[in-house]
Amino acid sequence: MVIFQKSFIILWLVLLAGCASTNSTKPESTNTKSPPAKQSKESSNKGGYYLDDGPGDNTSIDIASIPDAEPRTEKPLVSSNKPYQALGQKYVPMKTYAPYSKQGVASWYGKRYHGRKTSSGEVYDMYGMSAAHTTLPIPSYVKVVNPTNGRAVVVRVNDRGPFKHDRLIDLSYAAAYKLGLVAQGSGLVEVTAIDTSPEALSIAAKTNVAAVEPSSTSTAQTTELISSSNTNNTLISQSAPSKAISPSGYYVQAGAFKSEANGELLQKKIMDLDLAGDAAVTNVYNNGLHRVKLGPFSSKREADIHANKVRSQLNISAIVTNQ
Repeated sequence: MVIFQKSFIILWLVLLAGCASTNSTKPESTNTKSPPAKQSKESSNKGGYYLDDGPGDNTSIDIASIPDAEPRTEKPLVSSNKPYQALGQKYVPMKTYAPYSKQGVASWYGKRYHGRKTSSGEVYDMYGMSAAHTTLPIPSYVKVVNPTNGRAVVVRVNDRGPFKHDRLIDLSYAAAYKLGLVAQGSGLVEVTAIDTSPEALSIAAKTNVAAVEPSSTSTAQTTELISSSNTNNTLISQSAPSKAISPSGYYVQAGAFKSEANGELLQKKIMDLDLAGDAAVTNVYNNGLHRVKLGPFSSKREADIHANKVRSQLNISAIVTNQ
């Protein structure tokens, strides 16, 4: 009986030990989490919305020659200047011009938004000199300066953004390129609002005329000297301007088509939108193509201004030529 009790106790202890062993041993988890991937330093610091947001290497546009936006009096858009909310933040846009000067970080946006509508209803052109701001009136004009290299541009505000707390302004690709911000993606800038009231623009125009008046006077004196010295060829050659002026002037080529009808269609569209100003709009046949041209213009800057108008209004490429 004693032997039986001992055997029973031993058997009970063995079973108890086995149960304890089973409960304390856990299989190794197969759901091992991998460490979170590190965010690319490049992507975290980029001002462009995407790493490949630029035009790439295929663009034929000379971006450096794109002229700045030309300030003019425009009526603020009621629908674009109403209070709104974005990413949980409320914004109350300015409805009219008020002195504004601020320093902050600028970013840029390019081809991913190229051709899409902005807050103003206009089509975004990455090659236009435009910008987005959270509260400045739409439309309005600002001067943007890169204090690092001293470069400055004038852009037209026609969109809303950026909505990141550390960003002050979103620039078009062209504006960012001219400021030297494309490669690094973003950078510190100084933004100053421009008064575009008729009175302010009139004063600015008079100031600009006064700035160039000496050279104009000099040219007039040279012309008078040449006119009064027709018999003295030596004097004429010394007094004439050293820089030759192309007799043909500068032209803007807006398109080239095999079909004359397509050329005429673009020609009519440009004339209807008054994109050429006082210059002519022609559809010239040359080397197998019907070329739609605006001009001539007396200076390359004037041609650049009209080329930029064609790009922004028609969303097409336009090139400046001197023939």
